[in-house]
Amino acid sequence: MGFYRNVVLPRLCDMSMRNAMLRPYRERVIGRAEGTVLEIGAGSGLNLPLYKAGVREILALEPDPQLLTMAKRNAKQAARPVTFMMASAESIPLESRSVDTVVTTWTLCTIPDADRALQEMRRVLEPSGRLLFVEHGLASEEGVVRWQNRLTPAWKCISGGCHLNRPILSLIETAGFKIDEIGTGYAPGPKFLTYLFEGSARTN
Repeated sequence: MGFYRNVVLPRLCDMSMRNAMLRPYRERVIGRAEGTVLEIGAGSGLNLPLYKAGVREILALEPDPQLLTMAKRNAKQAARPVTFMMASAESIPLESRSVDTVVTTWTLCTIPDADRALQEMRRVLEPSGRLLFVEHGLASEEGVVRWQNRLTPAWKCISGGCHLNRPILSLIETAGFKIDEIGTGYAPGPKFLTYLFEGSARTN
């Protein structure tokens, strides 16, 4: 999972406040997942208990072994079977057209090659499948964007590779997806890291 979710927010507020603030985003995104679900950057597994009856199984991809260990503990609360994969999003170890839904929550900011990762997500999706996402990235205000651009080079070095200024929508569209729903706006917190994109996309 991204630095935004795992490191920054606990410094801004305590753990209970963090979960309360982000839970509505998680619930909306996760609640729309169906069939066989691939979650990119499953992290510590905070999303796993939120998957609903329409989900058959969850494939949880996470490259960090420590986070994967935490996720396996959280998976005990999941209502659906969970299979863990320690792998990178740039090289997903699944066959093409093998999943119905791909989920990313605050993940694209830290993936080294987000373009390649999104192409891989598109590859593994069924033609009728959907990418469901909530991400932080490049803001809509010029003043905020200037700060994001200034801070990102140093921020990446201290935040596990988190990019403040990734243009989320254009990254998704360039990878061959068509956005079918989108909502944007600031979450509580510093504007340079809380401009959010929440929505869904289909293979184009």
